[in-house]
Amino acid sequence: MSASLQGRVALVTGASRGLGAAIAVKLGECGASVVVNYYKSREKAQAVASRIEQAGGHAATLEADVRDEEQVKSLVAKTRTLFGPVDILVPNASGPQPFLSIERQSWQAYLDQLEFFVKSPLLLVRETVAEMKQRRSGRIIQIGSEVFELGNPEFANYVAAKGAQLGMTRSWARELAPFGITVNLVAPGWIPTERHAGTKPEDLAAYAAQVPMRRQGTAEDVAEAVAYLASDAAGFITGQKLSVNGGHTLE
Repeated sequence: MSASLQGRVALVTGASRGLGAAIAVKLGECGASVVVNYYKSREKAQAVASRIEQAGGHAATLEADVRDEEQVKSLVAKTRTLFGPVDILVPNASGPQPFLSIERQSWQAYLDQLEFFVKSPLLLVRETVAEMKQRRSGRIIQIGSEVFELGNPEFANYVAAKGAQLGMTRSWARELAPFGITVNLVAPGWIPTERHAGTKPEDLAAYAAQVPMRRQGTAEDVAEAVAYLASDAAGFITGQKLSVNGGHTLE
């Protein structure tokens, strides 16, 4: 991906590891000034920022629980002070994602997922969208999942939240399109990251065997898709779900 993001300010939440870290690094490589948001993993976030700076980019780390309204306001204000208004917003933060049978599921289990995939993006967009409207440009890129198409069993708490996230993305896209702001969602397949440490090799192999490209994706595959949607080349693409899963789902 060679598209230039020079002069753009990117805020990536949950960027201390996994997909968020890869996305932050890629946006930095493309020239954006990147705020690496984290909740508890300060050292990991600083390592991500260091990678960006060592490659010649600009980065800073900011701690915030992006489920908390006041902390989100502070996060965006500090980003503005460091680099300027947010041009590229990537709400990526997530938490534990337990598999639960229907008998074990509770309303709280659903709310826990909605906090990350509906409430947090809402808080972040509310704090950044006014300045995007003023500039008549902006990129909002959500990180979804293929699970909404697959309907994974014992995972309805997560699947339902991802479905709500996609619906929100589409509605925002129509509302913000007249202001030159695009809103899209990148939907990865199962991308092994730190959270999957300890997964049995046979489980990874079984998933890969179902993927037409016969492999699992990487965090860098997802980051490339985000960088494209953040670029000028994607200026006429909005309200879309871009699946990054080697053809595991077809729509």
